[in-house]
Amino acid sequence: MASKLADYLETFKNHLRIDSLVRNEAAREISAHIEDSARELQQKGYSEEEALRIATRNFGPPQLIAEQMCEVHSQGSWGEAFLAASPHFLVALLFASYYLQNIACLASVLVATAFIVIYGWRHNQPMWLFPWLGYYLLPVIATGILLIYLPQAWTGLAVLIYIPSALFILGYIVKQTVNRDWLYMLLMLVPIIVMCSWLVSSGTGSYFLASGAQLQKSVLWPAISFLALATATVAFVRMKQRWQKALALLIPASTILLSVALANRGSINPGAGFILILSLLALFVPVWMQVRLQER
Repeated sequence: MASKLADYLETFKNHLRIDSLVRNEAAREISAHIEDSARELQQKGYSEEEALRIATRNFGPPQLIAEQMCEVHSQGSWGEAFLAASPHFLVALLFASYYLQNIACLASVLVATAFIVIYGWRHNQPMWLFPWLGYYLLPVIATGILLIYLPQAWTGLAVLIYIPSALFILGYIVKQTVNRDWLYMLLMLVPIIVMCSWLVSSGTGSYFLASGAQLQKSVLWPAISFLALATATVAFVRMKQRWQKALALLIPASTILLSVALANRGSINPGAGFILILSLLALFVPVWMQVRLQER
């Protein structure tokens, strides 16, 4: 009985491509329901094997049940959509109002982001957490890039100490995120990639990153791009079909990256261009990982 039920639940979970916490809870509920139904049938005189066969048949094909539950659980509420889109709106406001150059204001935003991320991480990592998590990781990545500007005597020490620590943190968060849902990986990557594209594309000469004065010359377009990300995030949360969710993020993010590259193609140095190409490829890494998992 246990073996047949385990096979049924495994098939169900393989077709239920949603948050792993929701998936495991749904599998437990289905298991309890089928076991109760099988016990009732056994009390009516059916054998254990026959009771389980009838109970699972009455419950329905696991693929169909998984598809129905995907549509129910994949759609977030308007409140979740607003919370997920809030950091994009905030960054758009920072660009539009030039507060991105105000160190005190920027530090306050980073501290607030850190508190929100810690709260969300310790409260079952809800869907709205992952865009915030992307902005939380931005200083980690930006600091790694800035290491190239250190005096040569300090570069080796910084590389030995900082980079291994940063890679460990990034690897741990990426692993936890992918284990939950590969779509959450997209939510986390998109703000990192778009922000980095604006920073490196506005740099000049041998500098990868743009200065505040350089960003101020074109604050309108970065602000519009992050407003577009906010709108895409709301659509992501509210949509039911997973392929629609993926496209809701991939299309605007890819369009922004390509637009940034084309608009600054005459001034981007080779290093910045390489980062932009890697950013574009990184957008499709979660999709590639999910396809590989489904093929196994």
